[in-house]
Amino acid sequence: MACRSGCCCGSGPINEDNARFLLLALFIIVYLLCGAAVFSALEQPKEREAKERWAQRFEHFSQKYNLSKKDLNNFLRNYEEANVAGIRVDTIRPRWDFTGAFYFVGTVVSTIGFGMTTPATIGGKVFLMFYGLLGCAATILFFNLFLERVITVIAVVLKSCHERRHNKAVLPQNGRRVSEGGQASGGGRGKAEDLSGWKPSVYCVMLILGAAAILVSCCASLMYSAAEGWGYLDSLYFCFVAFSTIGFGDMVSSQRVVYEGQTTAAYRVGNFFFILTGVCCIYSLFNVISIVIKQVLNWLLRRLEAPCRCCFPKRGHHPHRHPRRNVVAPGHLRTRRDPSIETDAINESETDPGRRMSGEMISMRDFLAANKVNLAIMQKQLSEMAIGHPRQSSSSSRQNGFSGGVGALGIMNNRLAETSVDR
Repeated sequence: MACRSGCCCGSGPINEDNARFLLLALFIIVYLLCGAAVFSALEQPKEREAKERWAQRFEHFSQKYNLSKKDLNNFLRNYEEANVAGIRVDTIRPRWDFTGAFYFVGTVVSTIGFGMTTPATIGGKVFLMFYGLLGCAATILFFNLFLERVITVIAVVLKSCHERRHNKAVLPQNGRRVSEGGQASGGGRGKAEDLSGWKPSVYCVMLILGAAAILVSCCASLMYSAAEGWGYLDSLYFCFVAFSTIGFGDMVSSQRVVYEGQTTAAYRVGNFFFILTGVCCIYSLFNVISIVIKQVLNWLLRRLEAPCRCCFPKRGHHPHRHPRRNVVAPGHLRTRRDPSIETDAINESETDPGRRMSGEMISMRDFLAANKVNLAIMQKQLSEMAIGHPRQSSSSSRQNGFSGGVGALGIMNNRLAETSVDR
C-alpha cells in the first residue's frame, strides 16, 4: 500500500503522502471505535440507572401533588428554556453583565465553549458568527506566537546543556581543548560542525511541555478544589477539558456570586491566568505530539514497504526509487540520527520527478517545486511583509538541517534554526 512507485504487489501506485493520510484516517477510525466501546461500557449502566431513578421520582411527584404528567412535562420544558438563558436553581453570578459577558467571549475566542451561556437573541447570534470568526483566528495566532517563544526558550536551554557536555567531552587532562591542538584540529572541527547543526530531540521537547502542562494542571486543581469544593480528580478532569478547549460545560469554574473564605476578585484573576496558561501549554503539547504521531506513521510506512522489495531484483538501490523523507524510527529503532522537530517541506532538489511519471495527478507540492517556489520561502516572504523587516537568511537553517513549514510546525522549525545559529 505504501509503495511510492508502481509495484506488482498492489492495484496501483500510491504516493507516500496519500498513504500516510489513509493510515492516519484508519488509525482515527479505529481509535474512535475503541473509545466508543470503552465509554459505552463505563457510562451506559450509569445512564440507565439515572433514567430509572428519574422515572420513579417523576411518578412519585405527580401523584403526591395530583399533577398530570402533561402539565408537569410542560413545566419542565419551560425550565429548560430558562436554563438556556442562564437561570439556575442555585444563585449564580449574572450571565450578561460586563464580567459575565467577558467570561463568555473568552470561551468563544479560545474555542472552549463551555455552553453554560449562549446568546438567545437573533442579534446576539448573528454578531457571534462575525465576532468568533476574527476572534478565533487572532487567538490561534496568539497560540502560535506563544509556541514560538516556548520552543525558543526550550531550544536555548537544551543547547546550552548540550554545549556544556560537549565542552567537557573535548577537554583533555592538561586542561586545553582538543580543537586547539594541531594534531586534533580535524576532530575538533568535526565536533564543532556537529555542535552547530545540533537541534533538540522532539521527544525531549514533548517531555518538557508535558511536564509543564501537568504542573499547571496540578496547581490549578488545587485552587479549584479549595474554591469550588470539587474533588481533586474532578478538578483535574475540568483542567483537561478546559485546557484542551473541549469544554463540555458539565463543570464550569468561577460561576458563584461570592466565594467564602477568600477574595473573589483574586480567584477570578487566578482562574483566568490558569486557563490561559493551560490552553497555551496543551496547544503546544498537541502540536509536538502530532509530530511524534507522524514519525510513527513514517516508520509504519517503511515497515509496510518491506514486502514490496521482492518486486526488485536486488535489495540495493533501485533506479526508480528515491530516498524517503522524514522516515524516523521511534525509540531504539533510530539508527542514524535522533528525530527532531521537522515537517515535510522540501527543497527543489528533493522533489521526486518519478511521481508524475507514474500517471497520478500533480500535487501542489510538485507544482510549487516545478516553479522553483519553496513553502519555506513563501513563509519567509509573508513574515517579512507582516513584520516590516527581513529575517535571517534561510540558508543557515538548511545547513542546520531544519526544513521549513507553515503554521505551528513551521514556527517550531524556524525558531529552532535561528537558535542554533545564534548560539
